[in-house]
Amino acid sequence: MSKIGIFGGTFNPPHIGHLIMANEVLHALDLAEVRFMPNAIPPHKAQPNDATSAQRLHLTELAIEGNEHFMIEPYEIEQGGISYSYDTLAALTKREPEHDFYFIIGGDQVDSLHSWYRIEELLHFVTFVGVNRPGNKGITSLPITHVEAPLIDLSSTLIRQRLATNQTVTYLLPEQVERFIREEGLYGT
Repeated sequence: MSKIGIFGGTFNPPHIGHLIMANEVLHALDLAEVRFMPNAIPPHKAQPNDATSAQRLHLTELAIEGNEHFMIEPYEIEQGGISYSYDTLAALTKREPEHDFYFIIGGDQVDSLHSWYRIEELLHFVTFVGVNRPGNKGITSLPITHVEAPLIDLSSTLIRQRLATNQTVTYLLPEQVERFIREEGLYGT
């Protein structure tokens, strides 16, 4: 059985914090690969100049370019609409029973894991991997594997704000991601 990481999120846009987090989990747990899985509908209210689902998928492809252990999992984008982790991971484990899936979440998600839709059943499909994030305790009574990573207080929200106000995002985004954002006029650039 191959060990596969699933890293879901809006990736609006993907940044170096996402890449560092995925890389730390990949090596700490000796995973075969980490699949980045953008969701179809971001949980925040859409803003003018926001990236579409297709653009977020492409931005994520650009972000992971060159890393042979990072892949794209387009399942939620292809399904469209709002996705529940339970439904997605049930489908992935059914589609690929030969893999053990490790679902990567940040400390903020660990704190609220108990409230996830069908969490007790979801625990039968995957191993949760919690990665520390600044400002979150990352504590739960549910079974979870913790991976320590360098703490970088960086969010997609901060990057969108900087882009909208013409502030620097150098070293916060892979160069090819920033280039695509500017070419497409995303996030108010």
